[in-house]
Amino acid sequence: MNRVVHFEIAAEQPDRATKFYSDIFGWQINKWEGPMPYWLIKTGEQGETGIDGAIFERKENWPTIVNTIEVASVDDFNEKIKKAGGEVVTPKDAIPGVGYMSYCRDTEGNIFGIMQNDPNAK
Repeated sequence: MNRVVHFEIAAEQPDRATKFYSDIFGWQINKWEGPMPYWLIKTGEQGETGIDGAIFERKENWPTIVNTIEVASVDDFNEKIKKAGGEVVTPKDAIPGVGYMSYCRDTEGNIFGIMQNDPNAK
């Protein structure tokens, strides 16, 4: 089954959002050393119920919360999404050492991510 495995929080000021969520919930938040501004959120320990997420700089016309669903193949699911009346908002993109990602819009206008794990992604 394809499950929600990650969430993202949009922020106008990521440092302010980082402070807010870490102060309120005790989440561990660290800036990712990847190719874009992105702060990784650890919400709990491995084996506990729940998922981890991230904070990113808000983009114009982008939702405030995005859930990402793990899939076996971004290409296959992008096709399924289009056939079901959804839209692929961003094409498949590699996240080096992590996998492949695409953002999509459902039939109700909601944006969500799909992620294919692949540590060999470049």
